[in-house]
Amino acid sequence: MHEPDISVVVPAKNEELNLPTLINGIADAFENSAESIEIIIVDDASDDGTLTTLEEMQKEMPILRVLRHPVSGGQSAAVNSGARAAKGRFICTLDGDGQNPPSELPKLVAPLLAPDAPETLGLVAGQRVNRQDTMSKKLASKFANGIRSFVLKDKTRDTGCGLKAFRRAAYLELPYFDHMHRYLPALFSMNGWDVAHVDVSHKAREAGDSKYSNLQRGLVGLVDLFGVAWLIRRRKKAQPTEIEHSQRNGSL
Repeated sequence: MHEPDISVVVPAKNEELNLPTLINGIADAFENSAESIEIIIVDDASDDGTLTTLEEMQKEMPILRVLRHPVSGGQSAAVNSGARAAKGRFICTLDGDGQNPPSELPKLVAPLLAPDAPETLGLVAGQRVNRQDTMSKKLASKFANGIRSFVLKDKTRDTGCGLKAFRRAAYLELPYFDHMHRYLPALFSMNGWDVAHVDVSHKAREAGDSKYSNLQRGLVGLVDLFGVAWLIRRRKKAQPTEIEHSQRNGSL
């Protein structure tokens, strides 16, 4: 069977009401694309009807793959599981809550697929405009993004956006840790990859509940931020130069 060009990875926990619309939206977004896709939903130990919904959809949708965590590992763990299982050279991610419109995916991956795309481009990060969230969540996010940008100098306005596209091989070279999905621009840059940004739209959640509180994000994010800053400072960048046989033994 032909391997897909693009793997769309969606972390999901207790999103049975949002997933059917989201999955169909992903398929529709790439319906007229020259690239083939697979859709990987990573069920992060849901205890509602998420798994049953996905199993029913699989019967009618061959491009849909389902992975399940027996114990919840969080969003970064789900993205990591999906990326490791993916068959595509390029990976797109978006959240399972339906707030990231799947229609934005082709625009997001386009810089990586362009004929003149630089080989150094590793990540295209979505940045939400007209964010449809509560004022408290938007203010907390703005504050956190400001601190992160000041400390890491990652030139990214909104790392919390789930819409991202990247080279699978480049992602797998990154050090894995919990909550790393919020620091992908800094981590890709740390490994020598270029990062591009694309403005994307945002929708209000139609069903289900958020899995994070502002306090949770703030406390965990502070610890992670200084951990990532330490990791970047300790990273030694050295480019090897291959020594040809004639150089090692002298020219004849």
